[in-house]
Parts: sequence; structure tokens; C-alpha cells
Amino acid sequence: MPELADLHFLRPAWLLLLIPAMWLLWRWARLHGSGSHWQQAIAPELLTVLLEPGSQRGSRTRAALMALLLTIAALGLAGPSWERLPQPVEQRTDALVIVLDLSLSMFAEDVAPSRMVRARQKIADVLRRRDEGFTALVAYAGDAHAVVPLTDDVRTIENLLPALAPDMMPVLGSELGAALDIARDLLDNARMQQGRILVITDGIDRPTDATERRDPRFPISVLGIGTDRGAPIPLDFANQPGQVLRTQQGEAVLARLDVDRLAGIADVTHGRYHTITLGDRDVDHLLATPLPGDDETVAVERDFDTWADQGYWVCLLILPLLLSAFRRGTLVVLPLLVLPLLLPAPAQAGLWDDLWQRRDQQAHEALTEGDPATAAALFEDAAWRAAALYRAGEYEAGADAYERAAARAASEAAAVEARYNLGNALAHAGELDAAIAAYQSVLEQAPDHDDARHNKALLEELRDEQNASDQNDDSRQQPGGEQPDQSSRPDAADQPAGGGDDPPADEPPPDQAPTEPDPDGQGESEQNRDEQREQESLASRDEQQDALEQWLRRVPDDPGGLLRRKFQYETNQRLRRGDYRAQDSEKIW
Repeated sequence: MPELADLHFLRPAWLLLLIPAMWLLWRWARLHGSGSHWQQAIAPELLTVLLEPGSQRGSRTRAALMALLLTIAALGLAGPSWERLPQPVEQRTDALVIVLDLSLSMFAEDVAPSRMVRARQKIADVLRRRDEGFTALVAYAGDAHAVVPLTDDVRTIENLLPALAPDMMPVLGSELGAALDIARDLLDNARMQQGRILVITDGIDRPTDATERRDPRFPISVLGIGTDRGAPIPLDFANQPGQVLRTQQGEAVLARLDVDRLAGIADVTHGRYHTITLGDRDVDHLLATPLPGDDETVAVERDFDTWADQGYWVCLLILPLLLSAFRRGTLVVLPLLVLPLLLPAPAQAGLWDDLWQRRDQQAHEALTEGDPATAAALFEDAAWRAAALYRAGEYEAGADAYERAAARAASEAAAVEARYNLGNALAHAGELDAAIAAYQSVLEQAPDHDDARHNKALLEELRDEQNASDQNDDSRQQPGGEQPDQSSRPDAADQPAGGGDDPPADEPPPDQAPTEPDPDGQGESEQNRDEQREQESLASRDEQQDALEQWLRRVPDDPGGLLRRKFQYETNQRLRRGDYRAQDSEKIW
């Protein structure tokens, strides 16, 4: 049955009830299935007269009925499911804006391995707990930038976390006020009536940056990273290993965590404070910051496919079994009713796994374990399947999957991302024109997509080089391209005496013996030229392939490059408009 290919159990732990059920059945059958104690004391020929016939058979029938009831009950409680049903999705309007400090002091290593690494890990912990609501990420140093606006897809933020570091910021310093302004803009633009702001930092130089922006509807909580003893700031990021940041007087900068100041700021801004911990106490405490009103729910423009629990069918199966206890002979037809439901699906490699995990869970596990080919075969979601095919090197199949994902995308941002990945897959598959068209469609929807613009320019330049190389090959292979037409050559009588580049027709060239007549009418020199042209053509194709691989290696797959250019562009725009506010202090960390 095809529908049983996706059979699995939503609550597989209930299947453990089969163990005590089978044990009880075995004990009951052992005590009653062998007959009464009279069988041990009375001769068999007398026993048939004293005992009613069929009593032993009835005992065994009851044992079989009990075993069947317990088995079906365990299967029903385990929640068998093999069908997806679309469900409308409502989501809480709970909003959280994470404001991450990317000043140079975050490179300090008083908490292992560094403050920056621990901050990224803690943000990942926060995101894993955000199963509902909207989350945004803002980064700041001497200037502030929105990394990700409010979104319900926390994976987008999680994918960008490894790229965040203080050395990517275009302006040094610690401008918390600008970051909080961007956080409020994100909340206001999303029409949020309330929301939480979580500042992850190792220090706030000007408390007024936060206190002047306090609002009970948007409490500002603070997660402190560091220790009160502090640590120097290594300059490894500036290619100065072993060196630390120093003041103009030559003293090493010691970045310390001022817990009292940060706790006081959080209290004034209606939030909470907690120093970073190894466990989840800090996350639980900060995410529970109270809001003045209750969270509301909004309907999102998509359906969520959920597995339908088919356990209620057990009631229909158990009912006839219970009724059969009052009439004899009804158990004869029960196997015919139960057998179709208990027959296994056609044998396949993943049947056992399907009982314990859904296909998407198996696929995600295979992808994280470095087996993208298996993941691609298991994923049902088009976007995830395309990503798995891309990682497996199946670029043509990945391009087809990305095209389907773009067509089915639930939002414009998802469609743009799928189109961009489609261009990357086509580029790796050697379809330059199609890849350029895909990048162009991305730019039409998102003109600020720097990676698409960069990749498009790379492939256009590579295509022009290949076209120029092909034209040169064609010109060399034109008829007469290597040897002039005999009809256009001047006769010997028309040439000056002793002059001309060609030897007389009846004499061999100097230092060369006469050649034997060629029965095919082609000389050895022409054969050499054909072989040379073939070798040149092969070499040209090899050079083009090498060039393509070199260009593809230049296609950026690190989101850090995109963020760096985005931050620099935004800072330049603010400088041109005069919106950038220079810091009053010369402190750059």
C-alpha cells in the first residue's frame, strides 16, 4: 500500500507496552492454557467424561483475543500516522530584537574561548528557544546596522552568526544608542505594540544611550559577557599575533565587565540583567522579561503540514473484538479485517527508520552527518532538497530543485534566496547564460543583492572570454586560414628574380629532401597542421575549463563578505546624508 510508505509513530514510546503485555499473555497462557489441575490427578480416559469438551479450546481463544486487544491498543496509543494534513498557522506576535556588541573588546578572552564566540553561542541558544514569534538581529560598534529584520525564520539568523566579528565593522567604537534606534525602527515598522530588546555586551560607556530610550512596552534587558578582572584585547585580527591593544600612553587596554552598571541600566529600562552562564539560567531569566500586555496571535500567509494521528481508528478495531466476547465463532473473520492494516509496506531500506523518525528528520540528520546524497533522497521540502543536491555536487538536479523552490516560495525573500542559489547551481553546472539570467532576476527583485551582482559580473566576464576564445579558434579553422588559396598566389614569372617567399615549384626547399607523392593529395605538412589544430583546440577547452573553475571559486559563499559590504555601504550613505554622529570619546573599543 503506497500510503504506508510514510508510516511512523508519533508516540513510539507506547510500543514498550507490548513487552509487559506479551509477558502477561505468556504467564496467563502458561497457567490456563495447559488445562486444570484435574488433568494431573485423573486418568485421561476418565477426564474426557468429567470435563466439558472445548474448555481448553476456549481458554486458548481467550488468550489469543487478549493478545490481539493489547497489541492493537499499544499501536493506537503509539499514534500511527501516514498522512499529512494542511493546518492554518497562527503565530504569536512576541517580538525580540537581539542587539549584539561588536566592539573590539569582544575579542577579549577572559571567558573561554573568547567573548565573541560565547556571545554567538548564546544567541544560538536563544534562537533554539524561539519556536514562536519574530526575532531580529542588530550589530553595532562605532555605527549600528540591522543584520536581519524581524522574521519568524530563526535559521536565517543562525546561518549568519559565524560571520559576525568586530573586525568586519566599518567604524570602531561602541555606539549603543544608534543600535537601540534601529531596534525600535524594526519594531515600529513591523507594527509591534510591544516587544523585548536584548543587549548582549561587555560594557556600556554612556548609560544615557539606553536610559533616554526607555519604554515599558519595549523593555531593554542586558546579558553581560566578561569578568570583573578583565582581559587584554588581542590584535590577532590585525595580523599582529601576540600583541594587544594599547592606549596612546603605551599601556595595555584591560576590558572589564561592570556588573553593577549594566544591572542598573537594565533596571531603569524596565528590563532584566544576567551575566552569561554555561547553562540556560541566563536565557530563561532574560526571555521571561515581563511585558505590559498579553501576547496576541496573528495568522501567517501559509499552511503548516502536520502528520494526522490515526490512533482513533483503534476504537473501531477494538469494538468488534469486545463484542466478539459475547458470541462464539466471530473470531474467524477478525483476521480478515485486521490483516490489511497490519501488513508491512513494501520492503525498503528506510522502513525501520520510518517507524521512529519522519523523513525530514532523517534527512536533516543525514545532512548534518555529511551525507547530502541520502538527505536529498529523503527531503520532501523543495528548498532543503535543493540544498542537499547542491552539497552533493548534483548541480543540474539542484538547479531544477531550486527552480521549483522559487516557484513555491511563500515569501519574496525566500524566492530571492532560491533564485540566487539557482544561479550558483547553474554556474557550477557550466550553464553560464542561464546562471546570468537567474542572477538578473534576483537583482530585479532585490537591487541591493551585492552577491548576485558580483557573481553576474564574474560570469559575464568569463562568458566574454570564452566567446573571444571560440572566435579565435573558428578563425584559425576557416578554409585557407592556414594556407593561402593557390589561385591567389603569384606566378613565378610575376615575382622578382631571386625574390619571393616561396621556393620554385620544381625545386625542394633548402636543406630538405624531395618528398614522395601523396596518394590522397595532402602533404605531410598539412597533416601536421591538422594535428596541431586539434591539440590547440583541446588545450583551449582545458584552459576554458580551468578558467571556469577559477571563476567559480571566486563566487562568494561566505555571508561575511556580503555583510561587510552592506555595513560599509550603509555607513557611507549616512556620511553622505550627514546622519552619522561622531563619537565624543576617542575610545575605539
